Amino acid sequence: MATETHSAADAAAAGPGMPQLDFSTWGNQIFWLVLALIATYLILSRVALPRIGAVLAERQGTITNDIAAAEDLKAKAIEAEAAYDKALLDARAEAQRIVADAKAEIQADLDVAISKADAEIAAKSAESAKAISEIRASALENVKVVAKDTTKEIVAAMGGKADAKTVTAAVTARMKG
Repeated sequence: MATETHSAADAAAAGPGMPQLDFSTWGNQIFWLVLALIATYLILSRVALPRIGAVLAERQGTITNDIAAAEDLKAKAIEAEAAYDKALLDARAEAQRIVADAKAEIQADLDVAISKADAEIAAKSAESAKAISEIRASALENVKVVAKDTTKEIVAAMGGKADAKTVTAAVTARMKG
């Protein structure tokens, strides 16, 4: 075993070792390295990179279009919001106008009803005043009649004789004060 180890070590010392580190093959290695790099460059630049570039350009176009569409939608949303706000203000103004018109109409109806009620009250008050004055006049006449009758009866009860003219003059004088 020991001899085998020495023989392998002797063979390794006598042989070149790793082929990549062998200076005698460096020319070939450099040639194939340059050829592989050029082939890789050509494949990447002619096939892979244009495809990647096309995908990136397409994505950039899509992003740009989406941003433009978003800006358009944002502008439309702002316009729609402005239109909504204007419609809301118009609706509020219309509601205020309708309320004001309704209040004015109700006030006009109320004024008409109040004036009609005032006229009815004034008419009833005039009728009542007339009725009261008639009642007073008739009451005054009734008081005169009762006073005359009572005076005649009192004078007759006292044994005197009173004529109607004298009794009427006495009652009228006494009622005047």
